[in-house]
Amino acid sequence: MSGKQVDVIIGLQWGDEGKGKIVDYLADQYDIVCRFQGGPNAGHTLKIDGKTFVLHTIPSGIFRPQIINIIGNGVVVDPITLTIELKKLDEIGVQYLDRLKISRRAHLILPTHRMLDMASEASKGEEKIGSTLKGIGPTYMDKTGRNGLRVGDIFAPNFKAKYEKLKTKHFLISEQYGKNNFDLEELEAQWFEAIDFISNIPQIDCEYFINDAIKAGKKILAEGAQGSLLDIDFGTYPYVTSSNTITSGVCSGLGIAPHNIGEVIGITKAYCTRVGSGPFPTELHDETGELIRQEGREFGSTTGRPRRCGWIDIPTLKYSVMINGVTQIVLTKLDVLNNFTEIKSGIAYDHNGTRTEQVPFDLDESVQPIWKNYPGWNESLDDVKSFEDLPVEAWVFITDLEKHLDVPVTFVSTGPEREKLVIR
Repeated sequence: MSGKQVDVIIGLQWGDEGKGKIVDYLADQYDIVCRFQGGPNAGHTLKIDGKTFVLHTIPSGIFRPQIINIIGNGVVVDPITLTIELKKLDEIGVQYLDRLKISRRAHLILPTHRMLDMASEASKGEEKIGSTLKGIGPTYMDKTGRNGLRVGDIFAPNFKAKYEKLKTKHFLISEQYGKNNFDLEELEAQWFEAIDFISNIPQIDCEYFINDAIKAGKKILAEGAQGSLLDIDFGTYPYVTSSNTITSGVCSGLGIAPHNIGEVIGITKAYCTRVGSGPFPTELHDETGELIRQEGREFGSTTGRPRRCGWIDIPTLKYSVMINGVTQIVLTKLDVLNNFTEIKSGIAYDHNGTRTEQVPFDLDESVQPIWKNYPGWNESLDDVKSFEDLPVEAWVFITDLEKHLDVPVTFVSTGPEREKLVIR
């Protein structure tokens, strides 16, 4: 896609933007596809030949037989989840052992990390952050606290002793949350079985592997998980994930220098969704929001939870474009809006009586969207093969989005299938 060798796909909203499909589509142009952050809280959905696949840890290039797929050091790995994914690939005949590699520096999610996640979230009551309860946060806490277990530790002679030491620490922490009914024994047995299973995946020093590939002229696609507004530093804190979901996370999550990054492809839905708690200025609590949810099948691919739905939010998109250095935009799920007579866009905010296009430090109830209305197109997009085929109303909506963001929309997704993608 670019003259530089590492291109990046980033979600510009609160996740669930449709990154998996885009990675799968673009993967043919690359030699290597990498996950650089997050963990099994991600759910990248791909629909290929009428079948639906959901990937939580494995990069979305795995279904392209010629592509190397790397789980980078910035990812936190649940051996049980990864094993389930690998066995599903076995079932459908996808060969992966020679094409899937995992960084030795990636941290492991222990069963007790999940126990802590559940206990911590339960203790927050109405102040829950909406965790997926996969143990992501506690694992990153152990990483920054320099207590974590890494994939490379699996073959260490004292691996079991390291595990028991960390487990003991987790039990001491859990006592402050009170009694819990977490079934550790059964999960622990599954975890060690999964450790044996994933030990067959080739481990690499990701930083050397990627930089050697760059020197050899290989093209690399870095696949983000979650969304920019969930970034630990720049998201809607504290309702965020525990990793850097933006472009800068590629450098630390794979071990590459910033000058190697070329195109930054930002993904946004034609509307907006969010899972769990946290601010959402353009959220709709009426029948229109419910219609978007039903038309878009907006239920979490990881948790199954119904997603909160609303109109597209321009200030947060402009913010995400800025902090990521986005060079082109992919607009997904445009077809979800086929049956709406009117479509809206939140083009600015009213913040305590003042109009602003910036995202304030605290997105609380004092921030209200300023709307712009567009006529709907009220027709199917199934037969649209080019931008010129788009209904005039859809064209107006897209070009106005470009005007606000000052970045070109280069792809429009008109359905979940691999081939339902209109390219400019």
